[in-house]
Amino acid sequence: MGQTITEKIFSEHAGKLVHSGEIIRVDIDMIIGNDITTPISIRAFEESGATQLAKPDSFCIVMDHYIPAKDIASANQAKISREFAYKHDMKYFFDEKDMGIEHALLPEKGLILPGDVVIGADSHTCTHGALGAFSTGMGSTDLAFAMITGDNWFKIPETIKVELTGKPAEHIYGKDIILELIRQIGVDGALYKAIEFTGDALQHLGMADRFSIANMVIEAGAKNGVFPVDDVTRTYLDERAEANGGLRAEPKIHYSDEDAVYCQTISIDISILSPVIAYPFLPSNGKPVEQAVKDNLKIDQVMIGSCTNGRIEDLRIAAKIMKGQRVARHTRMIVTPATQKILLQAQDEGLMKILIEAGAVVSNPTCGACLGGYMGILGDNERCVATTNRNFVGRMGARSSEIYLANSAVAAASAIAGKIVDPRVK
Repeated sequence: MGQTITEKIFSEHAGKLVHSGEIIRVDIDMIIGNDITTPISIRAFEESGATQLAKPDSFCIVMDHYIPAKDIASANQAKISREFAYKHDMKYFFDEKDMGIEHALLPEKGLILPGDVVIGADSHTCTHGALGAFSTGMGSTDLAFAMITGDNWFKIPETIKVELTGKPAEHIYGKDIILELIRQIGVDGALYKAIEFTGDALQHLGMADRFSIANMVIEAGAKNGVFPVDDVTRTYLDERAEANGGLRAEPKIHYSDEDAVYCQTISIDISILSPVIAYPFLPSNGKPVEQAVKDNLKIDQVMIGSCTNGRIEDLRIAAKIMKGQRVARHTRMIVTPATQKILLQAQDEGLMKILIEAGAVVSNPTCGACLGGYMGILGDNERCVATTNRNFVGRMGARSSEIYLANSAVAAASAIAGKIVDPRVK
């Protein structure tokens, strides 16, 4: 019986042939913590009596949620991770001096590779499947177990095959593809399953699109999302190797067998998609942008950024639309580059000048606005268009506020208009 990519990754790590449904214990290639979840892992680690990390170079902490600290509580929270990182002389500790949102920063650093098994105490750890890795979110105590032992237990998920066909039209991006998939199958349509993306459309999807798609498979309940390695992946890895003086290790590339067993197959022709807008209060509540235009939805805030859509490609899209334009008087706009490197690149390309002159405020790389922590809280009854990944009740602030998830082109065009508009309509 043939195997999927996910089954092959686990087989390689287990040292034997395994299939979906089996429960196995395997080594972890990279454990990811952040300033919110790591203190819980550290407490469990220390209460166990452990004194050393099992695999120090396979554990990283990224300070990204409340950094710089917003109050005394968040400062003390961050202090726990800092002291632990210094005590254990951690090689991969990223703080304010080299900051970024974890799911953008680690690929940028060449720390996530094809064939890796990656876990993180953050649900959007699934982002890294864009690189052909198995990557999933787990609890903080699961991370502590891996910190102590270097491995963890997994039930190998069944795989849903998603065939993407066609070539995307203007202003159709990875965000629209994943919102369409979630619209079709719902927020629990892939519960504890892998989603493997295939099809001729992959040749038209850059890494930014793939990261966006993999990032949001959790919003359909998936355990992980994964893309096969191709020339797009290889070029990205080559660029990371050149920028960082090499990769962390040699990639281990796996492809699904022709007779691999899938529990479901879904086909999406991306050539006929319109930009998809996820209405409140679920990412599955997707509607074509034409419907949003018809509904005449006035907006108070636009947020471009996050681990979903804060990459240089997103800033280029926004700047191209906003050049020479101005954010509507009753609307405010927040731009959050996903890493410092992206911010500097955007500055070098003149994107920051365009966005700021248009009326946007640019923040440091942080998850703050997305999770409703700081740097962009919504007030009562306010409405926001966001390139983030969740639009639950109260996600970005007041429980009466509304979040409409969209791609970066929709967000930028809507900021200018002061209401949700179709960026394809000039």
